[in-house]
Amino acid sequence: MAMRLWASSTANALNLCRNNGAPTTIFPTFSIYSRRFSSVLDGFKYSSSHEWVRHEGSVATIGITDHAQGHLGEVVFVELPESGSAVSKGGSFGAVESVKATSDINSPISGEVVEVNTKLTQAPGLINSSPYGDGWMIKVRPSSPAEMEALLGPGDYAKFCEEEDDHH
Repeated sequence: MAMRLWASSTANALNLCRNNGAPTTIFPTFSIYSRRFSSVLDGFKYSSSHEWVRHEGSVATIGITDHAQGHLGEVVFVELPESGSAVSKGGSFGAVESVKATSDINSPISGEVVEVNTKLTQAPGLINSSPYGDGWMIKVRPSSPAEMEALLGPGDYAKFCEEEDDHH
C-alpha cells in the first residue's frame, strides 16, 4: 500500500497522469540551479517568458509553465483580466504573487479573453500543483493564429530552460 501511494504521489508530482485531457508526453529538464525537474508537455507551445498555450479549436488556453511556478515558489495570489478583455502578444494580462515575488504574466498570443479560471481566486496553489491542468489562467480566442507558430515547441522550450538555468 505504501509503495502504491509513493508511486502515485511521484507520478502526480511529475505530471505523468492525464490531467484535464492534457497530453502525457513529458520532456523532463533537470536544472542544476534549481535542483529540480520541471515538466514540458507535448501538444503545447511555450513562450520565452514561461507561459504555455494549448490551442483547441477556436480557443487557446494559457497558463504559466511548471518551470515558472517552480522558480516562483508557493503561489498565494493571482490577478487575472475579466472575460471580454483584449490581450496582446507580449503584453501583461495579470500577475502572480508568490511567497518569493510578484511577477507579471505576459500573453504569448493576441486575442479576446473568453474565459477566466475563477478557481484560482480561492485556490491559487492550483498553479503549483497542476500548472498544465487545473492551474490554467485564461482562455483566449486568438486574433492572429499565426502567432502560435512563432512559439517554442516542447523540445526547444526544454533546451531554453536548461540554458537559462545554466546562466543563473
